[in-house]
Formats: sequence, C-alpha cells, structure tokens
Amino acid sequence: MKKRIAVLLTTFNRKQKTLNCLKSLYNQKLPQDISLDVHLTDDGSTDRTGAAVQFYYPEVNVYYGSGHLFWAGGMRNSWRNALAGNYDYYLLLNDDTALNENALEELLKYNLEAEANNELPAICIGATCDEDGKLTYGGKKLKSKFFLKSQSVHSHDEFVECDLGNANIMLVPKEVVDKIGILSDTFTHGIADYDYTLKAKKAGFKVMTAPGFLGVCVHDHGNNWKSSNVPLKERIQYLMSPKGLAYHEYLTFIKDHFPLSYPATFCKLWLKTFFPLIWSTFKK
Repeated sequence: MKKRIAVLLTTFNRKQKTLNCLKSLYNQKLPQDISLDVHLTDDGSTDRTGAAVQFYYPEVNVYYGSGHLFWAGGMRNSWRNALAGNYDYYLLLNDDTALNENALEELLKYNLEAEANNELPAICIGATCDEDGKLTYGGKKLKSKFFLKSQSVHSHDEFVECDLGNANIMLVPKEVVDKIGILSDTFTHGIADYDYTLKAKKAGFKVMTAPGFLGVCVHDHGNNWKSSNVPLKERIQYLMSPKGLAYHEYLTFIKDHFPLSYPATFCKLWLKTFFPLIWSTFKK
C-alpha cells in the first residue's frame, strides 16, 4: 500500500538555502510505494523566497505568513494546511538542511518494520552534521526526569531511543498526530520540537534517532545569552524575545515537563540576564 508523506517547512529570507534544501529533498532515492507532497510557509520574506520556490518547484504548496509567525508558527501553518491530506507521515524539515540522498529511506526503516511486526510507530529523528562531519542536531537522552539536562545520543549502525528531538529532520507518524495533535500554540519560535517529543513519550510513543547522519546542517546559534558588553535593556529584550530566551514560553515548558526545576530555572534566566559574566564563569 502506498505511503504518503507531507513534508513541512517554513522559511524567512533564506531563498538559496530553501532552494538547496528542496533540491536535496527531490533528489531522494525513495521506494516506489512512497510519495511526497511539500507544504511550505513563507513568513513574509522580502527576498521573494516563496515566489522562487513556486517558479522552480511549482508542485510545492506555498502559503504566506505575515512575518510574525517565526519557526514554530510557520511550521504549524504548514502542518495545519497539510492535515486535510490525511497523510501517513509528516516530515518536519528545516530549510537550511541539505538531505543525503538516502535520508528518507533510512528514516522510514524503523516504522516500516514496526508496521510489519504490528508494533506501535515512533517519531524518528534524523541526525545532522556540519561540513566537518561533527554532530550538530539530532536526538538527546535526558540524564534526569526532574531536570532538563541531556546528552546527545547517536549511533552509526542502529536506531537509538531518545527523549528530545530537534525538528531539523523529524518524521512523525499519523498515529502520533491523531493522539497529540501538532506543535503546541504555546511556542512562537523554538522549544516546540522538544515539547512535542516529550508529549509523544508521555502518550506512549517512542522517539528514535536514526543511524548515521541524514543531512548537513550547520549549528549557528552560539551562546544563548548576551554578554555584559550589551546594555541591560537589550539583555532584558533578549530574555523576553521568542528568538532569544523566550522567558515566558520557556518557563511554561519547564513547568509542564520539569516542574521541580522551575525555581532554579527562573533564577538561571535572570542570572544570565543581570550577571552574564558570573553566568559565563559558572557555565565553564
């Protein structure tokens, strides 16, 4: 029976990266019984990303945002539009990720085997590396169920169970969506993928990291706090910004999944903001 995958992307002023990502997607070596439909949200790009995608890939479903959707909002927009298609899988894909030509084939293996054995499907994460072959994004295993402390888990030979998954490459089966829905409206930009994988685990689904590296994606986030050279007003703005520390959203995430660590997290966020030099020393 043919399996249908909805590929979900959102983009903002990354025209060339987005086109490169789509090129790698359409170069996939897929089994004959797998088909892809792409759903992409252009969140108000001024570089005409959406128009370029429609020109080079007219088969892509392109939607347009106001410029205020950010990553999580843009992905929800693509996902909600795709739900009408009642797909077997939903592939969350970052537009700065270049897939290996066998990425989807490798990503599907776990669930195709699970289906054959009448087992529950799982969210499958594809690990990425930088141009030097260093792990950048993928799955992480929690060190404690009480605190958000984790370490990357990755194997070159087998699927490895994890707790947290980056949605740079994330394959979500229909059964998961039917039970827990899509990315939460709570989150504007980041955190939404971690929240989603934790909710899936609580709902009884596994989250697995596929073997090997399935694509290239450079880690470009740097430190998640501003240095003491930045004026306090700007540091507080960064604390509250959805593309910064996302203060309220992050505390909601901690309250939902790691409530015992809420007081410590609250203190750490303000320590990063008011005393970044002390925080930097403490981190080292």
